[in-house]
Amino acid sequence: MPIFQVIILAVVQGLAELLPVSSSAHVVVAEKMMGLDPSTPQMTLLLVMLHTGTMFAVIVYFWEQWKQAYFASADAFKRFALRLIYATALTGVLGEALIKLIEHTAFKGAPKAEIEDLFGRLELVAPALACAGILILIAGLREKKQDEAQAATTSLTRRPTGSVTMRQAGWIGLAQGLALPFRGFSRSGATISTGMLTGASKQRSERFSFALAVVITPAAIGREAMRLLHATHSAAVIGSPVDLRGTLIFSLLGAAFAFLAGLVALKWLSNWLENGRWYWFGIYCLVASCVVFFLHTKGY
Repeated sequence: MPIFQVIILAVVQGLAELLPVSSSAHVVVAEKMMGLDPSTPQMTLLLVMLHTGTMFAVIVYFWEQWKQAYFASADAFKRFALRLIYATALTGVLGEALIKLIEHTAFKGAPKAEIEDLFGRLELVAPALACAGILILIAGLREKKQDEAQAATTSLTRRPTGSVTMRQAGWIGLAQGLALPFRGFSRSGATISTGMLTGASKQRSERFSFALAVVITPAAIGREAMRLLHATHSAAVIGSPVDLRGTLIFSLLGAAFAFLAGLVALKWLSNWLENGRWYWFGIYCLVASCVVFFLHTKGY
C-alpha cells in the first residue's frame, strides 16, 4: 500500500475520532474507495492501530479532566476503577457473545469464519450508521429539552466533576459491547448517548466513554495481531506469504500519523463539540448512512 494511502486513512481517522460519527466507518469507506479490502487481516490491524494513534491524542486531550474527576483522591479513583472494571467486563461478555453468535450464524458451515469478514460490506455499515444516528438523535433531543427547561429555572451551568454511577457504567459498558461487532455503529456515539439516556450528563458520559475506550484498545490490538499471525502462517503454507514486517511498519506509521492528525483536529474540533448540539451528530449519521448505501449500490 502506498504511503499516501496510509496518510489519507490516518487523517480520516484523526478527524472523525473525537466525533460520534463512527471513525471506523469513515475509514472503511475510504479504504473501499481506494480499492482496498477492509476485511483483510492487514487492513483490520491497520484500522486498530489508527484507533490507537488517535486514542493517544484523546488521552492528551482528556488527561486534565480525568485527573480532576478520577484522580483527585484515593476514594475517587477507587470509585472510578470499580466502574471501569464493571463496564469493561460487560463489554467483553456481550461483545464476545455477539461476535461468536454472528460468526456461527452468518457464516454457518464456513471454515474459519471471522467477524472481520463483514467489515468491508457497506450494506451492513449503512444500517449500523443509521441505528447510531437514531440513538444519538434521541439522546440529543432529550438533552436539548432538558437544557431548555433548566435555562427557564436557573442560570447555573452544570459542570459535573465526578464519575458516572454503577448503573450508568453498566449500561455504557453494554452499549460498547453492542458496538464491537458492527462497523458504523459509533462506539462513542452509542456509549455517550446511553450515558445521557440513563441520567448522566454529556460531560460525564464523554469522559467515561473515552476512558473505557483506552482500556479496551490493547485487547483489540492483541486480537488483530493474533489474527494477522494466523493469516501469515496460513498464507505461508499455501505458498503466498504475507509481508508481516511491512504490515507492522505501515500500521505503526499509520498510528503515528493518526496521532498527529488527532492532535490537530482536537484543537479546532473541541470547542465546536462542546458548544454544539448533540443531535446534530445524529442527523449527520443518518445522512452518512444514505451516502454509504448509495456507494454500495454503485459497487463499492
